[in-house]
Amino acid sequence: MKLPAVHSITRKLCISLLGGFLLLFLLFHMVANLFILRHDDGAWYSAFCHFMGSNWVVKLTEVVLLGVLLLHIVLTLWLAVANRRARPVRYHQRQRSKTHGGSKLMVWTGILIFVCLWLHFADFYFVKIGWVKGEYMVRREQVEQGAVKELAQAAAQYGITPAEYLDAVEGQMTAYLEQLPIEQQVQMRAEVEALREVLPVAELIKEENLSADGQWVRHIGYEQKRLIEQEVEGCDVEPDFYFMTREKFSHFHIAFSYLLFFLVLFFHLRHAFPSAFQTLGLNNYKYNRAIEWCGKAYTWLVCLGFTAVVVLVYLGV
Repeated sequence: MKLPAVHSITRKLCISLLGGFLLLFLLFHMVANLFILRHDDGAWYSAFCHFMGSNWVVKLTEVVLLGVLLLHIVLTLWLAVANRRARPVRYHQRQRSKTHGGSKLMVWTGILIFVCLWLHFADFYFVKIGWVKGEYMVRREQVEQGAVKELAQAAAQYGITPAEYLDAVEGQMTAYLEQLPIEQQVQMRAEVEALREVLPVAELIKEENLSADGQWVRHIGYEQKRLIEQEVEGCDVEPDFYFMTREKFSHFHIAFSYLLFFLVLFFHLRHAFPSAFQTLGLNNYKYNRAIEWCGKAYTWLVCLGFTAVVVLVYLGV
């Protein structure tokens, strides 16, 4: 297979520019993840995820981000293959190289990061686009309408569950239904049947499923999600990333896997930050030291931020 003729410097410049964009995203993602540690039953984090999932500008940026990530990976592998082909015969005698050790591992750490990202997407992003089942949530005002609202309010008025309310209504109806005209009997049966159809949805609106502020109905399974979307027109059921994060990171093997991921990410970023400045020609002997320190600070900040979320959630904080 013959690779297209693109100068290696051009490829390196593109890799650095795309990498710079990803560096900014990582910082943004890390800060957003810190919302998980707030003791507000996920109010801030859920509101953030709702905004990210409903704003069309963010959705467009999300597509751009995935494109940037894939292009960054493809160009990096392309460059590595081209460099390998440029010297098919290795040196007869190995010599010590002054190249930073992180530079030699960039491709391998990048491949490991890609594998870990795929697992991360399977845990979260693939749930969002419907490829993987997960836990979901919906705004209470969206689901509590029509027959669902009628049933939930009637049950709450008597301090009983929607199922108990329907059983009571059907019991009373049986006692005197035959005394009514046929038209009223048919109408009442139809009304009760309509309430019975939305009963599984109405039963979700209970205290243990509501967020602390009462605005979200949570702990919705995949089948319940499909039922809500079928019974409540225009209802937008979203992945409950706060609950899924808390649940997944409570398991040792998942938490440990993510910690290994962040360790690999640390070594990759440790070299990526100053390397991007060098490739773009933005380094200078006067402030190379400052760039080096900024790279260290950025790498430690991002990796420790991600790590803190995993560790503290695992410890139940």
